[in-house]
Amino acid sequence: MKIISVEIFRLSIPMEPFVIATGTMSFAQNVFIRVHTDVGMYGVGECSAFPMIVGETQDTCLALAKDFARLWKGKDPLAIVDRMSELNHYVAGNMTIKSAFDMALYDLAAKDAALPLYKFLGGEKKEIVTDITVGIGEPEVMAEKALYFKERGAEVLKVKLGKHPKEDVMRIRAIRRVVGFDIPLRIDANQGWTFDEALEALQGLEPFKIQFCEQPMRAYNDHLLAELRSQTIIPIMADESVYSHRDAERICRNDGCDYINIKLAKSGGITEAMKIQQVASDYKVPCMIGGMLESRLALSAKVHFAYVAKNVKFYDLDTCMIGHLEDPVLGGVHFNGYHVSVSDGIGIGADIRPEFLDQCERWIIG
Repeated sequence: MKIISVEIFRLSIPMEPFVIATGTMSFAQNVFIRVHTDVGMYGVGECSAFPMIVGETQDTCLALAKDFARLWKGKDPLAIVDRMSELNHYVAGNMTIKSAFDMALYDLAAKDAALPLYKFLGGEKKEIVTDITVGIGEPEVMAEKALYFKERGAEVLKVKLGKHPKEDVMRIRAIRRVVGFDIPLRIDANQGWTFDEALEALQGLEPFKIQFCEQPMRAYNDHLLAELRSQTIIPIMADESVYSHRDAERICRNDGCDYINIKLAKSGGITEAMKIQQVASDYKVPCMIGGMLESRLALSAKVHFAYVAKNVKFYDLDTCMIGHLEDPVLGGVHFNGYHVSVSDGIGIGADIRPEFLDQCERWIIG
């Protein structure tokens, strides 16, 4: 099997403005690719650029996608390690767009084997319940949104914080007042606090039964994570501090976290994500699978990964539930309330609707 061409699409998905500590997104800055082969089979991949987190934009992803497509023409898509090594040698970083190409290779490999991706990778189905995210706003507005989610069946709430500690405590107090203490509550500061602010916020939040706090500080403060953990009872989850398995090893070795959040768009895809969860497993540090603002297509790949990765214990798979105003996906992940599953269709089991792609800017490299 040889790669003959790659289709590249600007997959912009309109959405309600989504606010986190480091910025606001009003549309999902996604890229969709199809890697075509000489046997008439193609693999699909998608990534979602989140500039304030990973430093990539939709345009940088599109520019590199064209270069990557040229690199791969005429080569074997089933040699996944070799193909991804070529991308990593071509340009450092840029893991978001690399994740789309990684995903397409795995989709092709599973299709070639006539298996669902999770079976191709040796996994099995398990129960997955996603959280649902409450964006930053005024305490009363956030509380109203949290109650709305709970009344519609949400089983776990994730709350974006990372502003002034006292205001963040007020936000959680308002939410707990309306949803009670029976529903798990996890928080995500998105690097918004300094060490002193993180300490003040976490100690102030201790009475509110917080499951864990994601990424309280900027990654350059990783050396302070162990000290922060020693001064709060709230567990710490590393997110932006862990892009690779080497980051995972460093953070775990230095007692910097209780958990790790894995994102395909942050790690460069399934290949590296599997290494991260294994390193974390060796240190007995459970993981979560999360994401940026992907459609149900990339979300499907993440569910397949979760079926395979035994150390993934938490699920933040609400990317298309938190404001997407259109669903462009055929097939793919299924939601039964907040319970998430995929079918046994071969490969990832998802594609983008032709009528949606007709509206998208497109390039064919071949």
